[in-house]
Amino acid sequence: MSTSRSSISDSEASDASSSSTSQSYEKIDNDSSRKRRRISPESDASVAKPPLSGPSITSRIKPRKADKPSTNPGEIEHPTISNGKVVDSKASFATLDVAPWLIASLAAMEIKRPTGIQKGCIPKIIEGQDVIGGSRTGSGKTVAFAVPILQKWAEDPVGIYAVILTPTRELALQLFEQIKAISAPQSLKPILVTGGTEMRPQALALSRRPHVVIATPGRLADHIQTSGEDTIVGLCRVKVVVLDEADRLLASGPGSMLPDVETCLNALPPPQERQTCLFTATLTPEVMALKSLPRGKGRPPIFVCEVDTSDLAVPPTLKQTYLQVPLTYRETYLHILLLTARNAAKKSIIIFCNRTATANLLERLLRLLEHRVTSLHSLLPQRERTDNLARFRASAARILVATDVASRGLDIPEVDLVINYDVPRNPDDYIHRVGRTARAGKKGDAVTLVGQRDVALFLAIEARIGVKLESYEEEGVNIETRVVRDGLKDVGERKRIALLDIEEGRDVKGNRTRGKIRKLE
Repeated sequence: MSTSRSSISDSEASDASSSSTSQSYEKIDNDSSRKRRRISPESDASVAKPPLSGPSITSRIKPRKADKPSTNPGEIEHPTISNGKVVDSKASFATLDVAPWLIASLAAMEIKRPTGIQKGCIPKIIEGQDVIGGSRTGSGKTVAFAVPILQKWAEDPVGIYAVILTPTRELALQLFEQIKAISAPQSLKPILVTGGTEMRPQALALSRRPHVVIATPGRLADHIQTSGEDTIVGLCRVKVVVLDEADRLLASGPGSMLPDVETCLNALPPPQERQTCLFTATLTPEVMALKSLPRGKGRPPIFVCEVDTSDLAVPPTLKQTYLQVPLTYRETYLHILLLTARNAAKKSIIIFCNRTATANLLERLLRLLEHRVTSLHSLLPQRERTDNLARFRASAARILVATDVASRGLDIPEVDLVINYDVPRNPDDYIHRVGRTARAGKKGDAVTLVGQRDVALFLAIEARIGVKLESYEEEGVNIETRVVRDGLKDVGERKRIALLDIEEGRDVKGNRTRGKIRKLE
């Protein structure tokens, strides 16, 4: 200790001009020494302290050196070409020429690395190409088109820049909220145009030239046909149109949205004067038909980005099983399945039905069986649909009984289990349903109840996804035994009460509705 102190004194004495300065900083160092880590006397004696030179105090935290981006393909681990530059395909959004304010906004939402569909589509949309994007559910397709649209809008924020069409009101609301969140640093004016609400406020909002319009085709077509030229004149200057869940929007047959979609597109600039983007989890022939349409002079070819749509239609972290059930006791098997030890521990469950009447009955029945349940289907008023979905997202309800209204695009965090109460008629609908769980790399389970009449539909689903589903098994649980022992009587009694409530016009809480009272009187 004496040796180290004498060396410090000698070094301080040798620099006469800075002696007072050295003493003052030595005093500061001594005052703060109580906060430093103690060291043994032996180590203090063995290591001599360096002389104090200047007013700076050396920090124990070494500054992090910034990594310089490499442009040499040999030095890049995953080289790829983006806008003529060699970049790392597994790096951040900065390699995709995304604006810094958007990178910061995405980072605030915990979105820091682009997914496959985002790497492929963002640079092409920024370049102005028409794009068809296909990727499995939960892969980030919304960010893939929202980010380039917002970046190009910020360069010239005048008038209606983009129109985004989507098949359901809930998905439109979700897109509206996500775009508002991503564009928070800017003064973006998006509007939501969907059914179930008054048309007049929407018409006024359209006439004020918002920047982005998120709409369902039916309601936007109503405005185009009835709201007058002053309301829709801004649509003729749209630069970008996006069809989200394009396979559903362009599908033909009963319940087709194609006539309304055509009405909306006819009010927009012609294809040669706008940018068109289609996104879906299932690339159908109707979607791919856009690629065969004639291109205008000087227009680049349509860019098709297909990621994991054919080889892997469902997330790899999803466990898919089936349960054989008798047709007449399907409700009882569902009730017992929800009460098993494995499923009772799950915090969030979605049950899909093919018909609204089935969803209505199931919600009433499960509520009578003391499950925390809510529903989402087209028979509900829009306000109730929005409130029910918010309750499920907030975990106020553990179970959501829904039709295919909830099967597309909805990003509901922490869905642990999807149950197909009815086997979907279209194999692609199965992909969208089970895609509500196991999103963004998380694990999830899907169980399909298969009756005697569902075998052909079930085999078609297995052929579509390329996987043979296994029978549902749980250690120490025999579903059939529990159904006979614990379920038949209780479920039968509650089902009769639920059917009587529906016949008498009562709501899910057992209260009579006004319209039904008049009808019964």
